Amino acid sequence: MTERSLETLAAAAGPVSRETFERLLEFERNFLRWAGKINLAAPSTLNETWSRHILDSAQLARLAPTEKNWLDVGSGGGFPGAVMAVLLMERPGARIELVESNRKKAAFLQSALGMLKAPAQVHARRIDDAYNRVKTPEIVTARALAPLPALLGLVSPWLEAGARGLFHKGRDYRSEIEESLQQWRFDLVEHRSIVDPESVVLEIRNLQRR
Repeated sequence: MTERSLETLAAAAGPVSRETFERLLEFERNFLRWAGKINLAAPSTLNETWSRHILDSAQLARLAPTEKNWLDVGSGGGFPGAVMAVLLMERPGARIELVESNRKKAAFLQSALGMLKAPAQVHARRIDDAYNRVKTPEIVTARALAPLPALLGLVSPWLEAGARGLFHKGRDYRSEIEESLQQWRFDLVEHRSIVDPESVVLEIRNLQRR
């Protein structure tokens, strides 16, 4: 099972070292321990943490293979931010900042990523309180945070300054895109999820308010 998990990780994220793989397994164990005490993810998905959450998050590494300055908003239980924090350990000089307003979830992220010595900083605050603290990300990520029109409003200070967004979206993503286009202009690439054929990762750049 371990070798199979390593194969699935490489298929999602690209080549990774066994050390990185072991770190992600450690993160998964820690996540499941904390999830038994606080609500880190829907309980019905915990038995599928590796495929449903970790691999789904890891696929972002393929979409931005060289970028080193990342920001994850609404990080929750660490998907995709904590997973990317581990994967970014293979990129010298890379780092990610995670914004999570729930104090318990932020405490989990600080503990789990601190144990792994991942290049990450956790901000236990609202997204709009982080604008002056996180100034120059190349990539902004979010997963299961808000419908796309609202999400673009939340991350607009970074995307309008030149960052690229990578946002996980489910089967209703097309209607969210159409609604967003009433308020925003942007360049869009739809990446089919490798985990769920009905889901996508939306790559958004050059965001401008109409």
